[in-house]
Amino acid sequence: MTESTEAAESTLAPAAAGGLVQSMRDSLVIAKRNLLRMMRIPEMVVFGLIQPIMFVVLFSYVFGGSVNVGGTFSAGSYREFLMGGIFAQTVTFATAGAGAGIADDMNKGLIDRFRSLPMSRGAVLTGRTLADSVQTALTVVVLAIVGVLVGWRIHNGVPKMLGAFALLLLLGYAFSWIGALIGLSVRTPEAATSGGLIWLFPVTFVSNAFVNPQFMPTWLQHVAEWNPFSATVQASRTLFGNPGVVKSGAWPMQHPVWASLLWSIVIIVVFRTLAVRKYRSATA
Repeated sequence: MTESTEAAESTLAPAAAGGLVQSMRDSLVIAKRNLLRMMRIPEMVVFGLIQPIMFVVLFSYVFGGSVNVGGTFSAGSYREFLMGGIFAQTVTFATAGAGAGIADDMNKGLIDRFRSLPMSRGAVLTGRTLADSVQTALTVVVLAIVGVLVGWRIHNGVPKMLGAFALLLLLGYAFSWIGALIGLSVRTPEAATSGGLIWLFPVTFVSNAFVNPQFMPTWLQHVAEWNPFSATVQASRTLFGNPGVVKSGAWPMQHPVWASLLWSIVIIVVFRTLAVRKYRSATA
């Protein structure tokens, strides 16, 4: 491309709008675009629902009764213990889809089209993560219904239940920014999906999601107790009133609600900053 052509395109391209209100408006427009796309491709939502439902059913009936929860081997207790971990796993595994979606938009040149519009640069990523959060919320609702069908119950009332779901969705939103950074750092959606799952498996399994970390080696137990994922699982079980809340002297396990909130905020701040910076450098 010649210098004259580049100069002409620079003159014709509108300047990005600034301001918090404008950025929020642009983010909502992008979120609406992604939600409409999801509605037009219903298999995206359906396949996103199948995996967590399979986890609930398989873990409930395969491991139920064989795992010590609260000093007993009750299948019912394990199912209630399990749901906090399954909820957290579901909201975090949506990260891989977020990264793949952004990588796909980059690969198809859609991001270049957004660059030609007078819109906030960070709105493209914010809108995408907001849309993914809506889809995740839908998945959590369906998962809760399945949980009730297999024996899961809440014991601390509706307000605390809503607080638990809020913390779970906040964690999912925070992790979606990690997915956004991965999606911007790879060349294909397939690579984004693989990259998104590689780190998620140790994060979710080296935690208190499915077993008590006290049965792990000492060094691994400390990792699990300070895992942001574990804090949200512990917080959700505490708020739901489910059995098997892990007893530990680690601060995140003693104050899981605050730990979950702080971890999620830190992750959002750090990875949103990195993702927006990567987006600007990738589209500069």
